[in-house]
Amino acid sequence: MTSKGKVLLMDDEQIILDVTLEVLKFLGYGVMFAREGAAAIEIYKNEKTAGVPFDLVILDLSVPEGMGGKEAIGLLKAFDPDVKAVISTGFSNDPVVLDFASYGFSGKLTKPYKINDLKTVLEQLIRK
Repeated sequence: MTSKGKVLLMDDEQIILDVTLEVLKFLGYGVMFAREGAAAIEIYKNEKTAGVPFDLVILDLSVPEGMGGKEAIGLLKAFDPDVKAVISTGFSNDPVVLDFASYGFSGKLTKPYKINDLKTVLEQLIRK
């Protein structure tokens, strides 16, 4: 099967990582993951430098034990102004979620993800 795209998933919750990784693979996407923003940025930079960039990054808004998505998107945009990133959180009324584009995000996902919501965001943002 041909991959529909390459996704970097950053979340600090193991259950979110486990389930979302399986769903992304099932939907036909190549996927890598990180548990916090600094690690996600390092992975993103390494893959882009190696010539195998990500099509989309999904960033958890808040990570108690590390860098969250709000800080990570600024650093990713500084490295790659064309990065496509989606903010992910269980807090749908957070200012970053309500006005995601002004923070540099291309979309939003509310946890827990519904498979169709995840699929829709991926199809809208990844044009293969």
